[in-house]
Amino acid sequence: MARDSTTTGGASATGWRTSIRGSAAGITAGLIGWLFLVEITSGVLQGYYVPLIPDLVEHLGIHDADFNWFEAAQLLLSALVVPILAKLGDMFGHKRVLLVSTVLTAGASWWLVVAGDFWSFLAAWALQGFYVVWLPLEIALIFERGRRSGTGASQTRRAAGLLVVALEAGAIIGALSSGRILTALGGDIPLTMMLPAVAVTLVFFAILFGVPESEPLPGRTLDFAGFVLLSLALLLITSGLTFLRLNGPQTWWVWGLIAIGVLAFLPFGRHELRQPDPAIDLRVLRQPNMWPVQLTAGLIGISLLGAQAPLSTYAGTPRENGYGLGLDAGDISTLIGAYLISMIVGALLFPLVSRWATPRIALIVAASLVAVGYLLFLPFHLETWQVFLNMAIAGLGSGALVGAMPAAAAAAAPRGQTGVASALTNTTKTIGGSFASAVFGVVLFAGAAQAVTAGASSLSGYLTVWAICGAGALVAAVLLCFVPKLAFADAAPVDTGPEPRIDPAAEHPTGH
Repeated sequence: MARDSTTTGGASATGWRTSIRGSAAGITAGLIGWLFLVEITSGVLQGYYVPLIPDLVEHLGIHDADFNWFEAAQLLLSALVVPILAKLGDMFGHKRVLLVSTVLTAGASWWLVVAGDFWSFLAAWALQGFYVVWLPLEIALIFERGRRSGTGASQTRRAAGLLVVALEAGAIIGALSSGRILTALGGDIPLTMMLPAVAVTLVFFAILFGVPESEPLPGRTLDFAGFVLLSLALLLITSGLTFLRLNGPQTWWVWGLIAIGVLAFLPFGRHELRQPDPAIDLRVLRQPNMWPVQLTAGLIGISLLGAQAPLSTYAGTPRENGYGLGLDAGDISTLIGAYLISMIVGALLFPLVSRWATPRIALIVAASLVAVGYLLFLPFHLETWQVFLNMAIAGLGSGALVGAMPAAAAAAAPRGQTGVASALTNTTKTIGGSFASAVFGVVLFAGAAQAVTAGASSLSGYLTVWAICGAGALVAAVLLCFVPKLAFADAAPVDTGPEPRIDPAAEHPTGH
């Protein structure tokens, strides 16, 4: 008897597969609606506080430069905790860990409401970074629900595009509303800070009652020593990059921190290769459908996380310098809004291009768009329409890659490792962004003395920033060419239900 037949024949087997496929699709569609709300809230958290920074600096009685410590602390925490939480999701259920991270984010958001000094605000701001694990966990949830039907990869690509739409829409909502809310509330900072805290609290209940749990593999173990070694390496590297930005490249011990952090990956790698259930499966990472994706995440993080502040300052640089756009705060917000909208369009187009061509080709095209967008800045940067066009092109590629990279990593990972594989794209992206932020800060500060107006950076500094962003994306596009042509395609349907009764002698008469 054939293994995919039952006692009712091949037609029944076909109907069984169709039923599984439809059920999985229905579950995933229902899942998207609740997770859409989660990502809108994530976007609000990322966009809401930015316009409030000058008022927060005044409220806390600190200097403008001190706010860099808040950003650095949150990036550092997210780089450390995201792989651990994702692994716990693979072990115990992605919904369960999603709830835990939401509770921690909500607690930190409420702490920000009452934090009135530098150190308490720093701790709360850092702990709020637990929301960074939401998207990797959501990708893992969606992929695991679609795995049964064999359409996990394509469903995850479509879902990831919608989640990025929600993320960017939330960022736009947060950025446009916070300043107006502060004005309407008469400048009351604590009351204004309550709104994102309320949103995160409500999202907890949306996850609790609306999101189904995944099915983790039994018998998993947590490689505690592996995560300690990984966290130590990441802590040294990201701390070194942060101090490089704050103290400058002339500080010798900054380079020592970074070097020790890189060397710390050697004992980590030796330890992981000896573990039956490692923290990070290096054998999976070195597969041709995985390592280019992870490296792409780091290279794209250079522009995605590191280039936004230089673009904003360039747009506000007075034209009497011979460069810059001389835009006011309102026009800069419009520029950023146009960039976010282009990211939404890119996120929606990615699954369509993947279906028309292949996911591999779509990834290469997306990375190439980022490269073209930033390299166009080199000859075309003096007119506002040129900057708009360049950012729109780069935004199309960036929006596609934000959701595509964790989705591709999930599709390339074996069952039981989708969460940690998706989360690693976030970690490498954070490291790329930290590197870019440190280097760009040094480059722009070094050329400030050449500018006409006080505080402005030189044109050569901005050209260097755009060249690094474009080159990084171009290298990513080349690396993605090494991915197998049919990578990230849908697999055969997986039946997780009871196996049909089969006569062993009839199926394997030779005993093999």
